[in-house]
Amino acid sequence: MIDTHAHIYSSKFDDDRDEVIERAFSEGLEYILMPNIDLESMGPMLEVSAKYEKCLPMMGLHPCGVDGSFELLLQQVKKELFESKNEYIAVGEIGIDLYWDKTFLEQQIKAFRMQVKWAKELCLPIVIHARESYCELLNVLDEENDDRLTGVFHCFSGNQEDASHILSYGGFKLGIGGTVTYKKSELPSILKGIDLSHVIIETDAPYLSPRPFRGKRNESSYVKYVVGKLAEIYECSEGHIIDKTSQNAKLLFNIKH
Repeated sequence: MIDTHAHIYSSKFDDDRDEVIERAFSEGLEYILMPNIDLESMGPMLEVSAKYEKCLPMMGLHPCGVDGSFELLLQQVKKELFESKNEYIAVGEIGIDLYWDKTFLEQQIKAFRMQVKWAKELCLPIVIHARESYCELLNVLDEENDDRLTGVFHCFSGNQEDASHILSYGGFKLGIGGTVTYKKSELPSILKGIDLSHVIIETDAPYLSPRPFRGKRNESSYVKYVVGKLAEIYECSEGHIIDKTSQNAKLLFNIKH
């Protein structure tokens, strides 16, 4: 299994991070992919990746970190992507979030577009955070999409039309996490019309724990509950879900070792 989105460097794991990571690998995880959030998260994330070679880092500025001085923040992100010796597997976590605050919508759109362009220059996939912003994100991607652009809509929460629009770009996957296990989730019915070749799995740890842990801290080992639900949806074995989603993730993020 590959957890394609986990904030395992979060302070919420400070008391037992080693145990959580070792538990994940002992229960069948092959890799844990870590999205960056802002300048403050860079250090902790890189410390984890240095200690655990199977915890792979990304680099980007989360939309909730975008404010009036976002261009200064982005210059630091760009320097890290283009000039540092650190190897990043994706540009992320980037996107647009209009759930909490719409004040910096224009700045969020600019920051997203800039980071998309960098990803294309570097031939890296993008990892997209979308919250009440599918229209705005798709408008940008309609203009920026080309054969160099690949990525994933992390924690996909759109409708069938959104999914079809995203997959029409040709290089994108849908990231499916714990929300697929929730009783009122519409994801199971949407996924029935989507080929498994377009799906990768994630936790978004420490957030969005699957049932039966909803409301508690999430961790990478819980991705097995996502696998179980997908096996139910696609009416196949858990082994098939693991094999296919891992293959999808390795292709998207160019993981060769």
